[in-house]
Amino acid sequence: MSPSRNDPAAPYRISREPYYVPAADEVELFSAAYEKRIPVMLTGPTGCGKTRFVEAMAHRLQKPLVTVSCHEDLFASDLVGRFLLIEGQTVWTDGPLARAVRMGALCYLDEIVEARKDTTVVLHPLADERRTLFIEKRGETVKAHPDFLLVISYNPGYQSVMKDLKPSTRQRFAGISFNYPDPAKEAAIVAHEGGVDPASAEKLVTLAGKIRNMRDVGLAEGASTRLLIHAGRLMSQGIAPKSACRAAVAGPLSDEPGLLATVMDLIEDIF
Repeated sequence: MSPSRNDPAAPYRISREPYYVPAADEVELFSAAYEKRIPVMLTGPTGCGKTRFVEAMAHRLQKPLVTVSCHEDLFASDLVGRFLLIEGQTVWTDGPLARAVRMGALCYLDEIVEARKDTTVVLHPLADERRTLFIEKRGETVKAHPDFLLVISYNPGYQSVMKDLKPSTRQRFAGISFNYPDPAKEAAIVAHEGGVDPASAEKLVTLAGKIRNMRDVGLAEGASTRLLIHAGRLMSQGIAPKSACRAAVAGPLSDEPGLLATVMDLIEDIF
């Protein structure tokens, strides 16, 4: 019998420790919240390490992790489950949220504000003292496993009236705020994850700092740590630094010619 049959949570366990460099006290805060089963809300810019942090905490706590990337077409049934026709029979299939609730996993809903408003309502009884999930189509109320924890994240930079969490949702969570690491830590991360030498990593971080200051002149989002790692990985494969930065940093940031020209000037100056 395969390990996954003996342990339904096996496919969701993180066997190898993810590389994560703490920026402040987020590890201690999350650990304390988990001990008291307080749901956690992570906020911060794109590519700053929120998902990697959750993966690292799942490994640290030795708990399975179920991750859902939210989007505007995400229905409640996509999270909870639905009846499917299998070999001529109607069979109920749990969605990722229901599986996490039953097995006692960390359930991470990434970019929760992208989900439909009626979808987030199903989270309310899971995120308060009830810790229950109501499966309407089955008339079933599932009590969360003692180890279950709900974790959500979003980027406040993309908030709008149409895409925001209601106070009734937000106030069910403990909030941990993220930002890009300080330059020394970010350079260490880029060197490790990107496979480049420390000097090149420092130049990439310097470039990111200058680009992040451009948000006041129309750039919607600054260069994330993730983009710097992508550039580093291209460089580690022999791609020239300017070409790597053009492909991995400048290209994904904007299609506007003026902004792209400014970013390319920065790349030229630094490399």
